[in-house]
Amino acid sequence: MRIARVLLGLTTLLLAAVATAGYASAFPSSDFYEVRGNVFDDWEICRTRAFGADGFYQITETGFRPVIAFQSLGQNADLAYSLGELAASEFPDPLRRAEAIFHFVRDRVRYTSDIDRTGYAEFAQNADELATAIVQDGTGRGDCEDMTMLLAVMYRAAGFRCAVVLVPGHTALLVHLPDYNRATAFFELDGEPGWIWAEATGRNNPLGWAPAQYLGVDITAYEVSAEVPAYQIPAGTIAPLTPPPGPATAFTVAGEGDSYRPFPFLSVIGVLLFIPFFRRALRR
Repeated sequence: MRIARVLLGLTTLLLAAVATAGYASAFPSSDFYEVRGNVFDDWEICRTRAFGADGFYQITETGFRPVIAFQSLGQNADLAYSLGELAASEFPDPLRRAEAIFHFVRDRVRYTSDIDRTGYAEFAQNADELATAIVQDGTGRGDCEDMTMLLAVMYRAAGFRCAVVLVPGHTALLVHLPDYNRATAFFELDGEPGWIWAEATGRNNPLGWAPAQYLGVDITAYEVSAEVPAYQIPAGTIAPLTPPPGPATAFTVAGEGDSYRPFPFLSVIGVLLFIPFFRRALRR
């Protein structure tokens, strides 16, 4: 019965998303151009390079800042942010809300390397671009940074604090959810406990599961916070880079928890396919 109630709630959220489908026709970066083999968007942010003042993660010698996340926040908020707001209105309980957002991204984004998706070795999407693909096509395609950006924007819109983590060859998200007892590990971020790992790249990953290689080691993190005025820049200008004095660090502080298999979260295009699935769930 718990699964049936949850699926019923998700159906309501799904239908509410249909009402906002008009958002899907636009997102902040709609024009791209190529310069010497690198692709730039209309914010003059390089989508094919994470390093430098114009890179999508603005990686420097002292730290990084995932500037691409702010293309879907503040005055630029669009579809991804609205989906997070819908989750907040549908799920007043923060733990169920956090799970619903995670499952939405995990289940509706098919992990695809950038080279296979675009022909470029690296090509980052902003949150609205990936959310638009999900709403229009039923599923989106992307890799770790694409899923991380969508999670970050939706979690911010739903009232959660979150931080992008950067490790060699990978990126993911930390969410501040100290009461989530299903997490396999908790992290401290700059001395603050209660952060859990959101790794949406695996189809069977539960919220709060963290890869073993990132436990017990320092990792670099950047909290996606209310910096909005500095990022409300007009199209055609480079986002300002303010390197932090040193990267924030996070490390594990608690051990094993319960693991579980989460329920799937279907997108707008999958409404008709969702109905027989829901009926089977009710018969269980």
